[in-house]
Amino acid sequence: MSKTEAKTTNYNGPTLGGYHEANFRRRTRCVIVFAVMIAAFAVTIVVNINSGNVHIGIGDIARAIFLREGPDKVLDIIWTIRLPRIIASMLLGGALALAGFLLQTFFENPIAGPYVLGISSGAKMVVAIAMIVFMQNGLHVSSATLIIAAFIGSLIATMFIVAVSYRIRNMAALLVAGIMVGYICNAVTEFIITFAEDSDIANLHVWSMGSFSGMSWSNVGVCLIVVGLGFVLTMLMSKPIGAFQMGQNYAASMGVNIKWFKIALITLSSLLTACVTAYAGPISFVGIAVPFLIKGAMGTAKPLVVIPGCMLGGGVFCMICDVIARLAFAPQELNISTVTAVFGAPVVIYMMVSRRRQL
Repeated sequence: MSKTEAKTTNYNGPTLGGYHEANFRRRTRCVIVFAVMIAAFAVTIVVNINSGNVHIGIGDIARAIFLREGPDKVLDIIWTIRLPRIIASMLLGGALALAGFLLQTFFENPIAGPYVLGISSGAKMVVAIAMIVFMQNGLHVSSATLIIAAFIGSLIATMFIVAVSYRIRNMAALLVAGIMVGYICNAVTEFIITFAEDSDIANLHVWSMGSFSGMSWSNVGVCLIVVGLGFVLTMLMSKPIGAFQMGQNYAASMGVNIKWFKIALITLSSLLTACVTAYAGPISFVGIAVPFLIKGAMGTAKPLVVIPGCMLGGGVFCMICDVIARLAFAPQELNISTVTAVFGAPVVIYMMVSRRRQL
């Protein structure tokens, strides 16, 4: 073997081995993160069913879920009240985190999220208007009506933020613009609710603060369809998203149609936000905090890993927050946004401070 060949061998060997070792460590880290989230998901389900005004033992929970056996009261509490709420919080929490990830990809900004940018507030405003118009005319408000109204509101708010983002590239300025949009939409919503005459319409105030209570299996079914479709479509876009993360020019060189890709991002994020707002009201900070935590925990921003991570992580995050909202001051129940803000806002502050230090 010549000296040149020996040098090449010595150079390539460790590099290739180091690459495989780093790749193995990265995969192991992702597997551990997913395993922890799945374990947290299972534990949270048990705690959620077990706790409340009526305490249900673990044995009774297992029999009720797997065998459909037990006292009628226990079966009714589990299957009619608690399980639909748990599954809805899982689906809608995952949808919020996924919407946040899509918005962050679109704006190339880590603080972009449905709540902070005022998108959830826009959806809430149009849903409130639709519900009042339907109720005052004695019409039934269907799930499709709520989601369509929320989708329209989400798109209106998103289009405004997109227009602002082309003129303002500063992260803090974009955040302020989103907060202003949220304030305007909230003011309009509160004005409508305050002067509503019907008692049912007045109850919109509770919904407008955000809550997973009152979920039914029909609600869960619609959420499963909408969120499931959004998740599948997002997974199918994982390669274009990965290319877009490298820059628009790189994505275009890889054959990504930037115009239609951006439209798809906005449409999917608006649809997911609309589904959440229609059923649970606006929920704060999940769309920003969860993608940031998932990327940090996994040590990668690859969409093929981060997308399912956001879906599962967002679900677990909202399930845990929902348990706290129910039990912290029982029998009084907190609004879900109150709890998510307590845990999510510090993450956002940390993000902004850490980015400032890097500049």
